[in-house]
Amino acid sequence: MSEHSLIKRPEVRGKRVSFFVTCIVDMIYPHSGMAAVEVLERVGCRVDFPMAQTCCGQLGFNGGYRAEARQVARQFLRAFADSELIVTPSGSCAAMVRHYYPELFADDPVLRAEAERLAAITWELTEFLVDGLGITDLGVTLAQPRTVAMHDSCHGLRGLGIQRQPRALLAKIGNLTVVEMQSADQCCGFGGLFAVKMPQISGAMLDEKVQNILACQVDAVVTCDASCLTHINGGLSRRGSSVRVYHVAEVLAGRL
Repeated sequence: MSEHSLIKRPEVRGKRVSFFVTCIVDMIYPHSGMAAVEVLERVGCRVDFPMAQTCCGQLGFNGGYRAEARQVARQFLRAFADSELIVTPSGSCAAMVRHYYPELFADDPVLRAEAERLAAITWELTEFLVDGLGITDLGVTLAQPRTVAMHDSCHGLRGLGIQRQPRALLAKIGNLTVVEMQSADQCCGFGGLFAVKMPQISGAMLDEKVQNILACQVDAVVTCDASCLTHINGGLSRRGSSVRVYHVAEVLAGRL
């Protein structure tokens, strides 16, 4: 049974979107967050930004600190208590809310019910546009012709089934050619704490990803998660390559 069949997704059209920026986008890539909001507003969404939002708690959860993750997740529940929809530029954080929030609050009927409600209304950006709104053509044309490849982030791909959605959106952008990179769905080696706890394995996985990028001779790489973006760009920089990874929101806003 797929993840999508486990959650009943309410209708999204006409509802107000609460934007969940995520830690890494907020602190390191705010321009990607602003690009995502620009795209949402371009397709007619009313967007708000709950100021009480913090972290989704994924880092602590993955590290085995369930009590601490639960405390952070409770703040998320409070921050988005009035939300009709939640959209985030991160498949990783969306997967945390969708998959693990109901598990974190399994022993509390009230909080579990709210966790399940938020799980049902949380969407990754490209998933929301394509599967939620049925939009693939954003009417965007790049200033100059560019060729890109997609890197499929692990949590988005394996947790949410995000693969065709960003490609469908990119295919309609003028002056943009998308080529398929070898092992596009292979992990870049970051994996949050994995890169810290197992740096040698992480580094070997990154080297393979960078080699595949260089082999396909593109101007840039596009991904749906800022963590992969950070990790891969570090590897490309150390190899002396001018190729860089961009968040899909920036490309959809025409900023490549």
